[in-house]
Amino acid sequence: MLLIAAGVMLFRTPARSLSPLRAAPVVGQEAEPRALPETVPEATPRTREQKRFNRYDKDRNALITRDEYLASRRKAYARLDLDKDGRLSFDEWAVKTTDKFAAADTDKSGSMTAAEFVATAPKRKAPVRVKCPPAGAPAGREEEEG
Repeated sequence: MLLIAAGVMLFRTPARSLSPLRAAPVVGQEAEPRALPETVPEATPRTREQKRFNRYDKDRNALITRDEYLASRRKAYARLDLDKDGRLSFDEWAVKTTDKFAAADTDKSGSMTAAEFVATAPKRKAPVRVKCPPAGAPAGREEEEG
């Protein structure tokens, strides 16, 4: 009984920080809260185009050669060329689709029923939902419901 009571007491005591760091000031007490911008900063079309240019310009000489421009296609081709003979057969080109068909054709009949075809539908990523605090609420604290 004493061990159980000691365990309950141990887990109910508030956590203490061993860190010498001080707590950040609460918004509105010691420091003025910074106003959030009205709009979210967005990359300009010129900035996006410069980043795209830099992805291709591998040697950073401000010029994109034919080889630099085709490098991404060569890598994609090499991934498809399974037997590494430098030639792409139809089966190598369509390997993803044929694998998808084979996985969906569960009864191995060589054809898909409507129920089997459902498995070939593209998988959609769910949108990321971020719960933001209401405007003016102190950061890092949840609203209490009463």
